[in-house]
Amino acid sequence: MAPFAAKARSHPEGIVDLSVGTPVDPTPAVVQQALIAASDAPGYPMTVGLESTRQACVDWLARRFGVTGLAPDGVLPTVGSKELIAGLPTFLGLGPGDLIVQPALAYPTYEVGAALVGAEIMATDSLTAIGPRTPKLLWLNSPSNPTGKVLPAEHLRKVVDWCRERGVLLVSDECYLECAWEAEPISILHPEINGGSIDGLLSVHSLSKRSNLAGYRCAFVAGDPAVVGELLAVRKNLGLMMPTPMQHAMVAALNDDDHVAAQHALYAARRAQLKTALEGSGFRIDHSEASLYLWATRDEPAQDTVAWLAERGILVAPGTFYGAAGAQHVRVAFTATDERVAAGAARLAAESA
Repeated sequence: MAPFAAKARSHPEGIVDLSVGTPVDPTPAVVQQALIAASDAPGYPMTVGLESTRQACVDWLARRFGVTGLAPDGVLPTVGSKELIAGLPTFLGLGPGDLIVQPALAYPTYEVGAALVGAEIMATDSLTAIGPRTPKLLWLNSPSNPTGKVLPAEHLRKVVDWCRERGVLLVSDECYLECAWEAEPISILHPEINGGSIDGLLSVHSLSKRSNLAGYRCAFVAGDPAVVGELLAVRKNLGLMMPTPMQHAMVAALNDDDHVAAQHALYAARRAQLKTALEGSGFRIDHSEASLYLWATRDEPAQDTVAWLAERGILVAPGTFYGAAGAQHVRVAFTATDERVAAGAARLAAESA
């Protein structure tokens, strides 16, 4: 990517960096105020987290996504979601000879987690492709990073049933659940999906995108309390504790829906502007029903598309970064500022003028 980044930076009007989904808008005032109010925290935090933090997670999932049957003992705060995703095979005691299944197109952290313990990783979206083997862990990611695809309820129910029949732990990365545009994502913890039981199920959630808290590292895992208890027992010995002030900030963020609606409107406008500009200059947008990305293609090798955009000072991520199935796509983030998004859209519009 370095040559493409250098090329994009050389543009006389500056780079439009749409390669990384890093929030750029201010952290909500209500969250900043909660952090300041809780800044006197001389003691060690508990790995299990504050009762108020875990209850806020339960309440948020119930209020926003209709999750039932979850209690605070089924919630564990994590230091961002990435450490949980990368560390989960370790926390579960997986190792050589164990099979982990991840989506065909996925952020590399799932594979890193498997590699750390020497487990085998299989990248597929097809249960049939797994054959007679029984994975120890199966990952879902809906809405998807990078494609923005939202898995329908019927498919989620099928995967839940398949995993339960075989005793497979099912973990759904749902970090973009509130970043929906053209579909309604549903959590695997919803009773419509799991039949009213969260046994054998975990979901992973992050506040980085929905609340502009990437710098705070606030996330949590929720689901089967027996599995959450296993994770807690291991994490206690690894010092994986969310700082107390961050937990109070997390409560404030989860309890406030107004800032989420305001941020959603900002992203919707940026998304619409870039989508129109990309389609007007010959791109096709696939999936992209949710998340903070457009999954774009010109039906050519991804590297060629990255190079074409870099010539115009626009930097994006090649689909090959997420798997072989992304060979002809690029991921375009719309988390840049209004000014940079407008600049990128204008450069694309000039191509179709």
